[in-house]
Amino acid sequence: MAGGRVRRNAASLLVCAPLLLAGCASRAHETPVAKPPQAADRVSAGAPVVMFLGDSYTVGERGVQPETTYAAAAARLLGWQVVLGGRAGTGFIAPGSKHSPFGKLFEDQLGWRPAPALLVVSGGHNDAHYPAGKVSDAARTLLQKAKARWPHTRIVLVGPLWGNDHPTAGAVAVRDGLRTVAAQLDVPFIDPLTEKWITGDRERGAGNAPQYIKPDGTHPTPEGHRYLATRLADDLRRIGLAHPSTAS
Repeated sequence: MAGGRVRRNAASLLVCAPLLLAGCASRAHETPVAKPPQAADRVSAGAPVVMFLGDSYTVGERGVQPETTYAAAAARLLGWQVVLGGRAGTGFIAPGSKHSPFGKLFEDQLGWRPAPALLVVSGGHNDAHYPAGKVSDAARTLLQKAKARWPHTRIVLVGPLWGNDHPTAGAVAVRDGLRTVAAQLDVPFIDPLTEKWITGDRERGAGNAPQYIKPDGTHPTPEGHRYLATRLADDLRRIGLAHPSTAS
């Protein structure tokens, strides 16, 4: 996830591949379901356009293509047209190897496009070493800019994703700050840490981490990306944004 570990330059990508997903996990988190959730057989011409802005979880790392990440997998599950924006190693403050935090990536990759039905901003992992207050300020500025640019676009903020169930104190502080910003701006907040999308620890051989997280202890396996897609899709259904519309 960190810029020093990953050197992938991922530009925004339009992904509309109606692939079937196999081996996704159930909400029990620990074992795969016998029958995987069904993805859309075909994305319709009128399918909502959804944009993601994120780090390597969203756009991929070395050896992981954007179209195989959890963001693209969630789009296939929900029948969206999706545009992936972001870059590995980045965050609300974290600049990555190209000195492009989320604010700059939004302008360069997404903000000039026609308004999407939904914008999902997912990050904070790479900001864990920065002061949480400054991360919150940068997130607030970004979300306010997106709201002003696209007044009828729904926005969802997803907190830090982590490779085990014991995130650092810095990651928790960033999560808490992002949750506060989301509440202040009336933006739905999805919290993978509290919801324990990843449980246990790969090194201990506990929880679902050995199945869903690579040996680096951070990035998802291919099966992990598909599993994370099901968790995100479930949360979006819960808050009524699985089928977003740009209608005012």
